[in-house]
Amino acid sequence: MADITGIISSYGSEPHDDDFGSRWNASPPGSVYATSRRSMTTARPTKRKFKSYRLRGGYEKPWLTDPAMRKTRLNNWIVVGFVLLGFIGAALICFFSVRQYQTGPVCLIFEDNFKTLDTSVWKHEVTLDGFGTGSFDWTTDDSSNSYVDGEGLHIVPTLTNETTSITNDQLYSNYSLDLMKDGSCTSTSKSACSVASDPKKGTMIPPIRSARLVTKGTMSLKYGRVEVVAKLPRGDWLWPAIWMMPEDSVYGVWPRSGEIDIMESRGNSYEYLPGGRDLYYGSLHWGPSPATDAYWRTTAAKALRRGDFSDSFHTFGLEWDEKYMYFYLNNRLTQILFVGFSSGDDLFRKGEFARMEENATIITNPWAKSTSTTGNAPFDQPFYLILNVAAGSKIGWFPDNQGNKPWIDSATNAQWTFWSAADKWLPTWGKGNTRGMTVRSVKMWRKGAC
Repeated sequence: MADITGIISSYGSEPHDDDFGSRWNASPPGSVYATSRRSMTTARPTKRKFKSYRLRGGYEKPWLTDPAMRKTRLNNWIVVGFVLLGFIGAALICFFSVRQYQTGPVCLIFEDNFKTLDTSVWKHEVTLDGFGTGSFDWTTDDSSNSYVDGEGLHIVPTLTNETTSITNDQLYSNYSLDLMKDGSCTSTSKSACSVASDPKKGTMIPPIRSARLVTKGTMSLKYGRVEVVAKLPRGDWLWPAIWMMPEDSVYGVWPRSGEIDIMESRGNSYEYLPGGRDLYYGSLHWGPSPATDAYWRTTAAKALRRGDFSDSFHTFGLEWDEKYMYFYLNNRLTQILFVGFSSGDDLFRKGEFARMEENATIITNPWAKSTSTTGNAPFDQPFYLILNVAAGSKIGWFPDNQGNKPWIDSATNAQWTFWSAADKWLPTWGKGNTRGMTVRSVKMWRKGAC
């Protein structure tokens, strides 16, 4: 150890690289430094010049002259050509399909923001028969069932035994209600204007009172646009509707002359399997008879992903032309239902009614006398607007045995069982106005420039 120290000290405390290298090489064989030098020399990697294996110069490409390669190239161009033709064809089809349904000018002919109820336009229909649906409500002109405030027009159902002098016992028996006596009934049908409660027959006084407002005889439309801004009711077995009926049933009784349902919904919650207040339908009813009503061919529904139609106001719209009917929600970009008309495929053909028969008789075309050149009869006549909220029905709108429905449509005592279950459904009805439909505005445009 003393010898090594002496050797290091003889070179100085901090030797320079150059000095150190020369002295390192001068180390005698067998010394510590000579041994280390040999180790370091053998550890150094040997550098090798990079050699590229890339082809250099010219080389043959026999595949370019292969006939099979030429066919492959030709096939590729053929495929590309067909793809381009497909895109061009699809674009042309879309263009000409949309072109025939382009919207022309329209003229605003009616607007109501319901600051007051304009009785020169809106008429109450007062009946007891549910307008043919078998609903359990008595439509009135009572201010408790329809009124206007700062929010708009409210159509609110109430309990008959709370808003009249009719008792609960009289609803079931020993009471006769005849709206013809006081002149309030707006129908000419006795069955629509009078009823007697009779436990033996299972008949009763309608347990619910509501309202139905119409523009019949005051404001109708043939081709144009309708928009109704409304908030729907909250409550089991309530049936709100915004719809249209023919001003004159020129083709005969329903559904020969048609029906346009801009919006129909149910007040039940979203858990109700057939669809509650989170969903609404747009439909057309048409056919030679009630049994052959082909509404199922022209019906569509729209559901909200969040919330329901009782939470806020929505615009329910219809655009109507000789060539089509178009239902939309909130704006014309949100299509709900589109029905196109064609002279070569009119509604009689579309319904395939010629293949049907009733009472062993072949069905004849009820729209044969139509002068329409687009095959849209019976929707080639003026229709008026209806706003109403019904309760229950006996025509299948609320399917039997679904969602704890308390009545059977075909039962004689359907209203009885509905009313007997009031302790189940009445708590689901909203408070105050929320159990009714609130209409903020109605607009109607006629097709064509003003």
